Amino acid sequence: MKTITSLATLLLVCAVLEGCTPKMNFVNSTIAPAATGTINVKKDKNKNYKVTVNVSNLAESNKLTPAKATYLVWMEGDDNSVKKLGQIAPRGKALRGELITTAISKPKEVFVTAEDNPEIAYPAGDVILTTRK
Repeated sequence: MKTITSLATLLLVCAVLEGCTPKMNFVNSTIAPAATGTINVKKDKNKNYKVTVNVSNLAESNKLTPAKATYLVWMEGDDNSVKKLGQIAPRGKALRGELITTAISKPKEVFVTAEDNPEIAYPAGDVILTTRK
């Protein structure tokens, strides 16, 4: 009976640890000081990483000085390569935005830039939010 209880406890602990989501926070921004956000990263069954980016109090990009067309979310992977994750647009009174995407490598840094063109392949605009301290 002790063996079954021990095995069940071990399986439960493993399941809880596997299900834990590493969470990163954006550091305070000098360009948009009220903006805040979090990033959750979870490995899926295909060994990809589900990346969920949530921001709030992020001013509309056309209200920046100079005005920009959009915000883009980028990640730096374990291999130090930079990859565009997608666009994020704040909505509503709380200026909240969410981006859910998948990456093949684990992000070690996530950052948001204000850009003139959403089709760019590499970040060119000002970094608005970053997880780098």
